[in-house]
Amino acid sequence: MGGGRRRRFELGVPELDGLIEQLVARAQERFGPSDGADHARQIVVTALRLLAEERSVGDVKLITSAVKELRHAFRVFAPYASRRKVSVFGSARTRREDPAWQQAYSFAARMTELGWMTITGAGDGIMGAAQAGAGREASFGVNIRLPFEQQANEVIAGDPKLINFRYFFTRKVMFVKESHAVALFPGGYGTHDEGFEALTLVQTGKSPVMPIVCVDAPGGSYWRDWRDWIERRLHGAGLIGDDDLRLFLVTDDVERAVDEIARFYANYHSSRFVGDRLLLRLRHLPDAETLARLSDEFADLLVGGPLEVLPESLPQEGGEFQDLSRLALDVDRRAIGRLRILIDRLNELVPTPEPPLEAAPREVPAGRLTPEQERAEEET
Repeated sequence: MGGGRRRRFELGVPELDGLIEQLVARAQERFGPSDGADHARQIVVTALRLLAEERSVGDVKLITSAVKELRHAFRVFAPYASRRKVSVFGSARTRREDPAWQQAYSFAARMTELGWMTITGAGDGIMGAAQAGAGREASFGVNIRLPFEQQANEVIAGDPKLINFRYFFTRKVMFVKESHAVALFPGGYGTHDEGFEALTLVQTGKSPVMPIVCVDAPGGSYWRDWRDWIERRLHGAGLIGDDDLRLFLVTDDVERAVDEIARFYANYHSSRFVGDRLLLRLRHLPDAETLARLSDEFADLLVGGPLEVLPESLPQEGGEFQDLSRLALDVDRRAIGRLRILIDRLNELVPTPEPPLEAAPREVPAGRLTPEQERAEEET
């Protein structure tokens, strides 16, 4: 077919499509214009298609619950959008006297000192240690409803920043979407599941590059043994590349873990794709000589030519972070480990990490649900 306008996503029933358009228009009149209006219309169309396709009640219920959970979670996190956050994973069974418990406590406390917030699964053990270290005000809990173990710990219980999920997959979305770093402490199946999920999403470019630290107890070998297995069985067999080993750090030193995360954002701020081009947002640009040297060093990564300085933000960015400088590059998406190394090089341009910005809480727009109403709806 030719390059004409893409067909609008609709039911194909003129009467119902007209009613949907009226509904979306009235909603915008009530709540104000939104760039997401077309996507909201697509959600309505999708919901009505479920009726036309006569899906089972179980299928419809799953979709409904997932959308409700995500919408509620987005709302809870929204007032803290500009605060850096680290997701902490580890066993719910770790006792307070275990050295790993103290490591998690100390790590989260240090991250709070740097202005970060901590996200955990809201349980006890490592999760409770991290939230005790971070403190209630700097904590989020994304709890999963289980028939055992997973009641909210005393630090986050009853807090508005505690979210209860039915599904692991929606919970995972929030862990990754809202995090700027991941810290893994000794744990069971769930810890490894979340750790490999984060590594996979970063390695495949489905998530922005972020620091991933694996923190042992002092002198411990839990993550060192894991790293040895990764190097021997995965890297040794050619199942991952040399640079994929740069996507994580194993340490038993809390300060080393904290520094790894803070240093990652010393100069680098964030990134996003605009079409096939990746934009790296930086606090400070390299000079011309350094830029040329980096372009030469990372020629294998830069499939579209050398690094390019953009004079201003692009319209597709929607006005985000206009005060930051930008480098544009076409990257080999199979070489994200090399991208991580490039970001490290750019961070070396700044000797001391700058503190993250604070965010002011957002008011609830007129006509929308209050946080109390949200929490009541969450239980339905």
